[in-house]
Amino acid sequence: MANKSTADKVATIRKGYALEGPTIELGAAIVDGELHKDAPVRLPLSMMNRHGLVAGATGTGKTVTLHMMAEQLSTAGVPVFLADIKGDLSGLATAATGSGKLAERTESIGQQWVGKTFPVEFLALGGDGNGIPVRATITSFGPILLSRIMELNDTQESSLQLVFHFADKNNLELVDLKDLRAVIQYLTSDEGKAALQDLGGLSKATAGVILRELVTLEAQGLERFFGEPEFDTAELLRTAPDGRGVITCLELPTLQTKPLVFSTFLMWLLADLFEDLPEAGDLDKPKLVFFLDEAHLLFNDASDAFLEAITTTVRLIRSKGVGIFFVTQTPKDVPADVLGQLANRVQHALRAFTPEDAKALKATVSTFPLSDYDLEETLTSAGIGEAVITVMNEKGAPTPVALTRLRAPESVMGPSADELIKGTVAGSALLAKYGTAVDNMSAYEKLSAKSAAPTGPAAPGQPPVPSSGVFVPGSLNAGAADTPDVDAEARRIEEEILGRPSTRSAPQSRREPAQQPRRESAPSPAPPAGGMVDDLSGALGGALGAGLKSMVRSMGTQLGRELLRGVFGTSSRRRR
Repeated sequence: MANKSTADKVATIRKGYALEGPTIELGAAIVDGELHKDAPVRLPLSMMNRHGLVAGATGTGKTVTLHMMAEQLSTAGVPVFLADIKGDLSGLATAATGSGKLAERTESIGQQWVGKTFPVEFLALGGDGNGIPVRATITSFGPILLSRIMELNDTQESSLQLVFHFADKNNLELVDLKDLRAVIQYLTSDEGKAALQDLGGLSKATAGVILRELVTLEAQGLERFFGEPEFDTAELLRTAPDGRGVITCLELPTLQTKPLVFSTFLMWLLADLFEDLPEAGDLDKPKLVFFLDEAHLLFNDASDAFLEAITTTVRLIRSKGVGIFFVTQTPKDVPADVLGQLANRVQHALRAFTPEDAKALKATVSTFPLSDYDLEETLTSAGIGEAVITVMNEKGAPTPVALTRLRAPESVMGPSADELIKGTVAGSALLAKYGTAVDNMSAYEKLSAKSAAPTGPAAPGQPPVPSSGVFVPGSLNAGAADTPDVDAEARRIEEEILGRPSTRSAPQSRREPAQQPRRESAPSPAPPAGGMVDDLSGALGGALGAGLKSMVRSMGTQLGRELLRGVFGTSSRRRR
């Protein structure tokens, strides 16, 4: 490698990045200290669902890189999601103005630069900032992600999962923090003592710890992030009328002091997408590219269950047409199981001021393919706006490593004016849908035996889930069939489908006389289920007789809830 001429090295890069399909233009290669605009470095659009990593020390240009990539993805008709932690990605909505220095840079890499605006949708967690409010219901957020925010240990996380199971089983909708608090208070009260014993693995002391952590969350003002109308992650997949992909920018500057909150909410968005999207296989371009900025915050002190869920999501969401780019400082910030699935690498400069920095540098170099560069020297000497790149080509092989001078964004590299952001939000079609919080009947109202105070109509497209009425302590299995033979059949079916012991109470030992026709319980109305539940109702109900059809449908609704909890324990009300 050391004996290769500069011309040979340039030829290797030029050949390695001679791609046939649509691409994202990243910049021009630098070889032996010289810039070669005739050796462009590209990323195949069809390979962006193979995920990627944008890494580098603070101030080396990572945010500008994802800004530039987002512009080109939008132009190609691909929707983009960005977490705007510093507040400077809103500049995508404002066209940049040229300058002599900018013209010199763009000309040097062969970029035909024109200032442009891009279609941007501004979101804000719970409405905390300038943007459409993004909320999640507690049941959708799930016990694993909620445990992450509450910083529970493994035992407490398992106990919280039991609380969610109890709420699911007893039709106690967990919409906001007060719902979860009401359920835990019930379980730790004298009235709920029997239910607490039935849960087995949940002690009163542990429930008390979780309850105190909930109160802490409320004291920190985090209750605004949970509630209805719940944000539908399908909104992230939209395109503008001119065919460009909408860039969804989630504003997070007010949450910089709460890194666990915003990083976990980003993972909820991904988990919800993962559960909702159908399999897509290999596409010419992804359905969405999701940039996870400050990715190291996801993994710091994460539980085994959380790490396993992230790994599973990253591995499987590719086949649903979604690409994830982790943005962080060094590759070691990302667990090896996740890092091994990231095919596209944009590595900005690293610093080696301390022994720990030197160790991180060596680890980073070891993750790159063999190349014509001295990567230890290159990564410590690269300038701002330069990066070492290798991506997956259209045949699934890594491209040659190339030190690259990156393209310049065509929109403002900084925040847009507040007036423009507020005007964009005010004119958004999403404002009417998500702008006003609603408080429908849920666990708190049922356990309090009172109706929720009216707060206005439910948001369009998000009808309240039909309620089964006020929760009555002591009647937790009120929906079960009251004929012993039917109940026994329900237990058998549940055990066969779920592959585990039934959660239904054992039937009483009352027998009917021989040869006497079986008494059928009166059919009770069930909420519309669809999909799996319809299949269960039709197949099992038909096989077992019309008298069991209502029971199968009712049971299928409950099984659907259990099976639809995803890898993070998430369960959107839209899927229930």
